[in-house]
Amino acid sequence: MSAPAPVTIEHAREGQELPPLSIDVSTTTVVLGALASRDWRPMHHDYHFAVERNGMREVFLSTPNQAAWFERYLTDWTGPRGRLGRMKFRMKDSVFAGETMVLEGLVRRVETDDTGCGWCEVDVTMRVGERTSTQCTARIAIPTTPDDNPWARRGDRWKP
Repeated sequence: MSAPAPVTIEHAREGQELPPLSIDVSTTTVVLGALASRDWRPMHHDYHFAVERNGMREVFLSTPNQAAWFERYLTDWTGPRGRLGRMKFRMKDSVFAGETMVLEGLVRRVETDDTGCGWCEVDVTMRVGERTSTQCTARIAIPTTPDDNPWARRGDRWKP
């Protein structure tokens, strides 16, 4: 079975809804994300610290862990040639071990800059049930043609 063709600028349109991504967040998910980002704060790996000392329900995703999930969600959509240019997000609530988080995206803008680089601005929402935990806005470069590769852009040809 062959991999799906990567997204190019012609496949993206303003108002396009991206397929949702659902993740069952386990304690392992939380701990591995904290370790990968070297976030040693105990509320991301020590149940007793998080619950008994800080009054939380469970250990919860760190900020860098959430950022990684946003990037994974976007590059799952674009394919391997999608290159994150900028991302900002606002956390409104925590995502705890034992919950299921769902990421959903909406393409807000599609453009090609003066260097020929294709860009999509995407709003991504991370939800747990009906609760919005984090909102993200990202600018991601996508190929303009099947031969284009935003990862090959350097210097004046890369304007995130």
